[in-house]
Amino acid sequence: MHDIRAIRETPEAFDAALARRGLAPISAEILKLDEARRTRIHASETAQAEQNRASKEVGAAKAKGDVAEFERLRALVSDKKAEVAAMQAEAKDLDAQLNDLLMGLPNLPHTDAPNGVDEADNVEIHRWGTPRVFDFSPKEHYELAGVLPGMDFETAAKLSGSRFVVLKGAVARIHRALAQFMLDTHVDENGLSEAWTPVLVRPEMMLGTGQLPKFGEDSYETTNGWWLVPTAEVTLTNTAYGETLDEASLPRRMVAHTQCFRSEAGSAGRDTAGMLRQHQFEKVEMVSITHPDHSRAELDRMTGCAQGILERLGLPYRTVVLCTGDMGFGAQRTHDIEVWLPGQNTYREISSVSVCGDFQARRMNARFKPAGGGKPEFVHTLNGSGLAVGRCLIAVLENGQNSDGSVRLPDVLHPYLGGKTLLQADGMLA
Repeated sequence: MHDIRAIRETPEAFDAALARRGLAPISAEILKLDEARRTRIHASETAQAEQNRASKEVGAAKAKGDVAEFERLRALVSDKKAEVAAMQAEAKDLDAQLNDLLMGLPNLPHTDAPNGVDEADNVEIHRWGTPRVFDFSPKEHYELAGVLPGMDFETAAKLSGSRFVVLKGAVARIHRALAQFMLDTHVDENGLSEAWTPVLVRPEMMLGTGQLPKFGEDSYETTNGWWLVPTAEVTLTNTAYGETLDEASLPRRMVAHTQCFRSEAGSAGRDTAGMLRQHQFEKVEMVSITHPDHSRAELDRMTGCAQGILERLGLPYRTVVLCTGDMGFGAQRTHDIEVWLPGQNTYREISSVSVCGDFQARRMNARFKPAGGGKPEFVHTLNGSGLAVGRCLIAVLENGQNSDGSVRLPDVLHPYLGGKTLLQADGMLA
């Protein structure tokens, strides 16, 4: 959501920022609606004042016995009442049009977000680890002998259709161990506060974080109007919905492990093999709610938290800054972390960490009281995967694979697996 006052004051700057996202100028249309809305509001206030004055004079005319003046004033009151109602209705309609227009516009890029059109213009800023050199041709995760007994797409298709998976036995346990390892690391070492949140939310919550109204087709709505969350960003961020926080309580740093649901609209034919792109998956999500002065630094801190998980797992990765043409709707600046997948011989996204500024806070009406006094201000919000559990499972399986289809497991997972260190070719842990 955008500040209409800022658009009034610097419309050229607003259009220039949207142009960095490849969008046409729109401030003139916004300001035309805004002016019409303000004109109707002023007209209704003027008519209301005239109605109030006439109402007072009606009694005086009646007391004087001036029938003609009494009737004139009574008719005037009736006319002004109708005029006020009409002006208020028009103002309300124009306000809704303006709100819909603003709600459909993406966030303005941060000044240090690189310009560009698509992913080819993203900028690599960090790389860690060296991809392993195999003495055999590495396979994709779903082709490994040790994985086959524990990754069942056929049964999932019978149960739910395409893009679902049933994890069983050792593979399910490794998946669970990864989520637990991520949570423990974020809570014990990164200072995040763990939460467990619903996966069904009211539409206002989806509106608050920007999934609605523009991207409703990407998520699932239930028959009673609830929505299945695409990520715990929705629930964690909206804990500040309608709140005015004390500045001393900032930053608020949270983490949650949840099921996530995405319709994957527009992704037909992409990543259909294996469990890289699923309708239902798990993520460990990080969210920070901060003072505006600290949000940009918090982005770097959160990026480091996600990167640290991969480093502890020994998984090579690279971090890129998304260009303005590739950023998500609500982001000002985004760091994508891409893990190396030897089965595909490429890096694939495993975490996306974004700073949203006050974009979501305005939609949620989430503010804080400055410690030194003064009017409440909007907080800044950030979100990021720490990490996508299923994709992390894929990376662990592919990077640790052996020629016989077994998988050597990362040292940090051994305590979560009862001391087991290997997924054998027969699908058992040893």
